[in-house]
Amino acid sequence: ALTLLSLNDVAPFDEAPETGATFEENALAKARDAFRASGLASVADDSGLEVDALNGMPGVLSARWSGRHGDDPANTALLLAQMSDVPDERRGAAFVSACAFVSDSREVVVRGRWPGTIVREPRGEGGFGYDPVFLPEGWYRTAAELSPEQKDSVSHRGRALSALLPALRGLASV
Repeated sequence: ALTLLSLNDVAPFDEAPETGATFEENALAKARDAFRASGLASVADDSGLEVDALNGMPGVLSARWSGRHGDDPANTALLLAQMSDVPDERRGAAFVSACAFVSDSREVVVRGRWPGTIVREPRGEGGFGYDPVFLPEGWYRTAAELSPEQKDSVSHRGRALSALLPALRGLASV
């Protein structure tokens, strides 16, 4: 059996800045930092939004798209402004999550993708980041209008973590 710990359960440590060109590079760097600092097998993720009409941007810059890290309203407003004249049929996007697992004997990186489109006006009070403007494929509600349980069952993070399960099962059997 595995015992899951969060960052709150281990001594604080310095994390390297997210300088990778891909979600995978950033997730792997975070998991390596956690493993080095704690000595424990570690999982980390990096995620963001890739918009087709913006050639995959904001991508790894999602959290700081507007120039200020974590300013969700400014990031969303900038995205909507950049897409204001993009027709509905070209508003495709996907949330992407790369999850990395690092232990003393193994490194595994997987990707989860949640396709959808960018709506023209924010809708919903739940979630965070770009959730109010992301309409998942097959849904009529934005990610911000889904319950946490609905979102977890279909999101990019949920898909990536599901793909990581074989590596975690392997750790549990050691």
